[in-house]
Amino acid sequence: MFKTILYPIDHSRESREAADTVKNLVKTYGSRLVILSVVESAEEGEGSSDMTSPEAIAQLLQEAKALFSADGIDADLIERAGKPAFVICDVADELTAGLIIMGCRGIGLTEEGAAESVTNRVINLSPCPVLIVP
Repeated sequence: MFKTILYPIDHSRESREAADTVKNLVKTYGSRLVILSVVESAEEGEGSSDMTSPEAIAQLLQEAKALFSADGIDADLIERAGKPAFVICDVADELTAGLIIMGCRGIGLTEEGAAESVTNRVINLSPCPVLIVP
């Protein structure tokens, strides 16, 4: 059903907590797992310096790959630069992903936050179903 699952990650707790759901679905459907992280430019990064360093992103991706490898899951890694929501949707389209699984920080609970939320933008722009893990 889900040949390819895209798992966008960052340094957030919510992103890490989505990993168990990703593991379960990848194993259940025998899916290909692609882990994506986006390097944000300083002006796009809303103060999140961890996501503006290519070295930090590379380390994050390797740690995520090791986490899944420990459960016998091979994962492909992709690092891209740009605005996270747009990059996530572009990569999902390129891969013909069957599902995007991502954590949610809950910043979209306010009117201003909803418009700026990466999660909300991905939901609205995605070329495939999106599973949000709270």
